[in-house]
Amino acid sequence: MNGKLYDMTDNEKPLDQAAEDELKGVPEHLRDGGEDDLSESLESLRQDLENAKQEVLYAQAETQNVRRRLEREKDEARAYAATGFARDILSVADNLSRAIDAIPESLRADDSMKGLVFGLEATQRELEKVFAGHGITRIAAVGLPLDPNQHQAMLEVPSNDHEPGTVVSEMQAGWMIKDRLLRAAMVAVAKKPD
Repeated sequence: MNGKLYDMTDNEKPLDQAAEDELKGVPEHLRDGGEDDLSESLESLRQDLENAKQEVLYAQAETQNVRRRLEREKDEARAYAATGFARDILSVADNLSRAIDAIPESLRADDSMKGLVFGLEATQRELEKVFAGHGITRIAAVGLPLDPNQHQAMLEVPSNDHEPGTVVSEMQAGWMIKDRLLRAAMVAVAKKPD
């Protein structure tokens, strides 16, 4: 040794020390080399493998569910992207409709006004065509029973001619965008006369 410090090589280590180093990393129950221990370890590894397979299957299923949900959300976002704009443009459609309804019959018959009336009506038809192209449809109301999912009752009108709860007039049109309510129809509903 000559006063030098150095690491022993494997050949210089005592036999017990070399054997102990080789067993490092080997589980304690396998160091004895018993066949029962080996079977138990093998069964444990098989169980661990089966659990790992199950975890992988669950992870794959969860990933597929997330992918489907994101795809559905993307489709809905695309389908209903125009909702805010459609709500805003409904007031324009209402005003156009009121303007056309306000034109008296005498002006409709006047040759100098026919072009204006025709242009307003054509604009209204075009607007309704554009709405239909984007899945925006008018809610039917008059003559139907009140549907609180689509109609907003603004007042009750005594009537012998209609069943109570039937919509008798529409104050403002209601609209749907595909299968979602865009704006409820404001309606008057029949009630029994006093």
